[in-house]
Amino acid sequence: MKKSIIFFDIDGTLLDHDKKLPASTREAIFDLQDKGHIVAIATGRAPFMFEDLRKDLGIETFVSYNGQYVVYEGEELYTNKLNAEALDELTKKAIRNEHPVVYMDHQDMKANVPEHEYIEESIGTLKIGRVPLHDPDYYRERDLYQSLLFCEKGEEEPYREAFREFDFIRWHRYSVDIIPKGGSKAKGIEKIIEQMGFTPEQQYAFGDGLNDIEMLTAVENSFAMGNALEEVKKSAKFVTKAVDEDGIVHGLKMAGLL
Repeated sequence: MKKSIIFFDIDGTLLDHDKKLPASTREAIFDLQDKGHIVAIATGRAPFMFEDLRKDLGIETFVSYNGQYVVYEGEELYTNKLNAEALDELTKKAIRNEHPVVYMDHQDMKANVPEHEYIEESIGTLKIGRVPLHDPDYYRERDLYQSLLFCEKGEEEPYREAFREFDFIRWHRYSVDIIPKGGSKAKGIEKIIEQMGFTPEQQYAFGDGLNDIEMLTAVENSFAMGNALEEVKKSAKFVTKAVDEDGIVHGLKMAGLL
């Protein structure tokens, strides 16, 4: 069997809805590595939000921030920062609308308000054990790769229209990812593939969320989880079982990798 590279989303793909790694998934990851395959992560999370998971699984190559911060074998490979001037203007608009903003680089995240229920609820679902501290100037003179806008569904539309420098991807009923325009997991994966030289047939990807659509469309052997939205399933070549039904193992067996 030729060596392949397999990219896994985290939330709803590697981790179940309780943010736990199923035992069958852990065993499958180790089996892939034992066979000589490269296991990588492609997530919307910040690098510091899944450091323990990487250490647990021995993963050193990953796409984070939906493609804006890419690491290959433990070394920074590619970055795509947010437009600082546009972010400053967005912050002013968000303050007027009483919509909190969180600023994120590769090391930390800070909020422009001391506390807010939307931040606590949405960040809390990630179960990373903390919420961002208050630092309204964190975005100044610093390279940021993603920000979070906290508002209810539909309230992000005026921002989408006003700030063409950004893409807005909703991931929680109270929170929207802000990333550079055109940035995606697919773009981040492309940088890794350029480095490693895998053919399309040697590339695999698993995901379940709206931020996985570009990845699942671009990667030759793409699998949507059974718990994915219908829109996401339509973007993938295959659909496996849900994350809590050993979906990763089932999909890898469908692919002939296990």
